[in-house]
Amino acid sequence: MSIFRKINSLFNLMRHNKTTNQDEVVSQNSKVVAAGHLEIPEHLAVIMDGNGRWAKQKGLPRQAGHRAGAENLKNLCRMCGRRGIKYLTVYAFSTENWRRPDDEVHALMQLFVEFFHRYDRELAAEGIRLRFSGDIGALPDDIQKIISEAEIESANRDKMQLIVAINYGGRREIVQACRKIAEEVKQGALAPGSIEEEDIVRCLYLPDVPDPDLIIRPSGEQRLSNFLLWQAAYSEFWYSDIMWPDFSEVHLIEALSAYTDRDRRFGGIRTK
Repeated sequence: MSIFRKINSLFNLMRHNKTTNQDEVVSQNSKVVAAGHLEIPEHLAVIMDGNGRWAKQKGLPRQAGHRAGAENLKNLCRMCGRRGIKYLTVYAFSTENWRRPDDEVHALMQLFVEFFHRYDRELAAEGIRLRFSGDIGALPDDIQKIISEAEIESANRDKMQLIVAINYGGRREIVQACRKIAEEVKQGALAPGSIEEEDIVRCLYLPDVPDPDLIIRPSGEQRLSNFLLWQAAYSEFWYSDIMWPDFSEVHLIEALSAYTDRDRRFGGIRTK
């Protein structure tokens, strides 16, 4: 069997399993739901990690893992939409990912293009608005064009915002915010002594988006990897050894259950 037929057979099996296992998912999580109300975060962020290792475990090229991860993003959007999550930010491509081999970077960019061409109609049916966070101006022209078109065409969708962090780095975002503030100081519009946190926030990529309540990272890694450094100051974290392409509704509800049990005090204490 050729590698391409093997990949297609694997994806067909994945789709079949996700459909036929739906009753199992509901059954496994019925105890969680029955035990009490699940607290739903307004803003969920996900580091979609483990695609390459997932592919390696199955004897497939890394690009197959990235494709499987993109397929699973569509599933995540549906899961979040059903639960009333208003903002979903996914880490798609970091400023450090340019260090990867040229063929892998090219494949990731082409997958990005394909994803929006294939799934925009489905995202529209789900009422999902598309937004992008990152150093967009440094991306290839064709990617910038797709980003612009996707944001304009989806602007009136109001069920959920899917925010794709592409060419994103938390440190770069803060640096660029500082540059904007420095320019305001230079122009005399802002005094150095009057700079507050709110000034930094308004100069971030998407200042109107609330900070993430919960950040999920599969694959067994337990670090932020330069993701939402400013915004994650009081986020809750949930880690799992599952690779991103295998992340399912079971794991989402496990994460939401753990989030529900957290005592979020934001630096204060409970008085009751």
